[in-house]
Amino acid sequence: MTQVSLVPILLWVAALAAAGIAIWRGPRPITRGFVVDRLLRYLFVFPLGLQGLWGFAGHVFFPAQSAAAIGWPDTPFQLEVGMANLGLGLASVYAAFRGFEARLAAALAAASFLIGAGLIHIKDIVAEGNFAPGNAGPIMVTDFLTPIAVLVLLFLASDAWRPKSPATLALEAELEVARKAIQDYRDAFSNLGR
Repeated sequence: MTQVSLVPILLWVAALAAAGIAIWRGPRPITRGFVVDRLLRYLFVFPLGLQGLWGFAGHVFFPAQSAAAIGWPDTPFQLEVGMANLGLGLASVYAAFRGFEARLAAALAAASFLIGAGLIHIKDIVAEGNFAPGNAGPIMVTDFLTPIAVLVLLFLASDAWRPKSPATLALEAELEVARKAIQDYRDAFSNLGR
């Protein structure tokens, strides 16, 4: 198994192991929010962050080997792909230890880049029969798996899917009554001067 095949697998294993250890050592009782947070943190650190930095190093410092692993010729675009990987890697490591908005921004950038790269790999397999390890191996799988997993976890971490509690619903009803009363008061007050 080549380095190109091994690194994406090892980084996913590292992310799941680190998240598992953090959850095991974390506060009790274990909440779903804590589990989602730790999974996100270590997916941002390993398969997005470190893999982005690994991609940067490969495409910038070892362009001929990187191109050969993908089954493509070495071109000046290697530098551009490497710099995109650098940005993705740094943004992901930053987002790992920040809040929802930073994680969402990094995830959207990662999804755009990685899913686009995955689609190009599939096109190259279909059109050219390119089954090189850097084109059709685990890197192609993680081009889809990583951003999809991160976006699903971010959805679970957001408030968008959670049903509102009875207390929240009651408070919203009270606020609506108060808004209506204020509007009625304003209307009545403005009619006094007419």
